Amino acid sequence: MSYPLFLVDAFIDQPFSGNPAGVCILDKEQPASWMQQVALEMNQAETAFVHKGADGSWNLRWFTPQVEVSLCGHATLAAAHVLWQHAGETAAILEFHTLSGLLSAKRIGDEIQLDFPADFPQSVATVPPALLQLLGGKPHWFGQGRDDLIAVLDSAEVVRNFVPNAEQIASFTSRGLILTAPGDAGSGLDMVSRFFAPKVGINEDPVTGSAHCLLACYWGNRLDKIHLRAQQASPRGGLLTLDWQDDRVLLSGKACTMLTGEFHG
Repeated sequence: MSYPLFLVDAFIDQPFSGNPAGVCILDKEQPASWMQQVALEMNQAETAFVHKGADGSWNLRWFTPQVEVSLCGHATLAAAHVLWQHAGETAAILEFHTLSGLLSAKRIGDEIQLDFPADFPQSVATVPPALLQLLGGKPHWFGQGRDDLIAVLDSAEVVRNFVPNAEQIASFTSRGLILTAPGDAGSGLDMVSRFFAPKVGINEDPVTGSAHCLLACYWGNRLDKIHLRAQQASPRGGLLTLDWQDDRVLLSGKACTMLTGEFHG
């Protein structure tokens, strides 16, 4: 049996940037164990699996090389891009049934906008000793979202120059660690960030949509803004536009197909 398979760069700002995701189009639901094996074979941060339901909406699941995850922004963006560009989908808005509920995607110019649940971080008084050691001191603010920890640093330069230790980060995280700081002066950016999730097989994620559901809430409150521009300052890098609306975050970005083919297995 063969299935259409794509490699897509999501949240790009130039060629060979953003976050690569695998997208596999299925004719019906497949066992989680099989999808996990495909994701391991693809060896991307996430591989998305989509198949159409009886009501015309799409079912969507995401897998890292090690585990299934409950929310993934860049692989959702990649899946929507593939359905519009390669699968003949013509609907103006795509709906996806996922582990995080009903999500949607729509095209706005040359970008795709995702409608995701907001993630409001709560302050945590005790900073893990391993993180204090990695940072060389206490962060400006430290908190916990649904799945990830967030440490707010004083400058974008400190975020960019941070040297991670995957073993230490895995020792105190349940999924991931977000480092963030205000954007550089004059850059037009409200924030910069990096994301590390060695616990689920991702030492550093290039661009993380789900983390920005948390970042939009933190920076929206801090800056008193509902429209924000964000850069994930990983080596590949990526840009996102965020619109925070009560308990939802709209994430917008571009995508580009890099490879097309078929998976046999």
